[in-house]
Amino acid sequence: MALQDRLDAFKADFRSGRPPWNVTKDQFEIMERATAELIASGQAQRAKKAGDVAPEFLLKDTDGNPVSSRELLAKGPLVVSFYRGVWCPYCNLDLQALQEALTDIIVRDASLVAISPQTAPNNRKSQRDNKLGFPILSDVRSEVADAFGIRFALPDYLVELYKSFKNDLPAFNNDPSWVLPMPARYVIGADGVIAYAEVNPDYTQRPDPSELLPVLDRLRPAKAA
Repeated sequence: MALQDRLDAFKADFRSGRPPWNVTKDQFEIMERATAELIASGQAQRAKKAGDVAPEFLLKDTDGNPVSSRELLAKGPLVVSFYRGVWCPYCNLDLQALQEALTDIIVRDASLVAISPQTAPNNRKSQRDNKLGFPILSDVRSEVADAFGIRFALPDYLVELYKSFKNDLPAFNNDPSWVLPMPARYVIGADGVIAYAEVNPDYTQRPDPSELLPVLDRLRPAKAA
């Protein structure tokens, strides 16, 4: 099943208020309002896009080891996927789909990392629960997300809803700011230029990992040249 089909099926269950979610119609409408406002803000159109030089980053993995985008790019193209956190079921489905595509990415001489504002223990939980074979990096205070233009602040009414759900982002992220990255997927060529960018302010919409493969195929000759 394609990733978006899985996401749509989950959204239908979530919207219905079935256990264990038990979300009410009013709560769902609050989340939809926040998404609509983020779309209307136009921030996604101002984020880094194909043809831009990708911001460099140096972030720590779940074991505290530094991971450098420059070093990864020295080996070949780099797939970077930003996600919100272990508490987000849409993100977990997204991570699982990336794991299914991992072999196809690796055989194309590319690397894959996920980036989240979470602390290392929460990223470890994401890796464990989703059985991931690729690293998750902690983006402290979402600074790298900001460099890519995808960090945004939650509106006050959404903060209150998250609190009622016990989604304590300051605790998850060790950051008092209620900020998140818009879900985003990038392919960065070995030259540091973004070859593919998909940024969506609607967190229920994610590109299928299969879209990355033709991009990586095009980048392989450039690496060998």
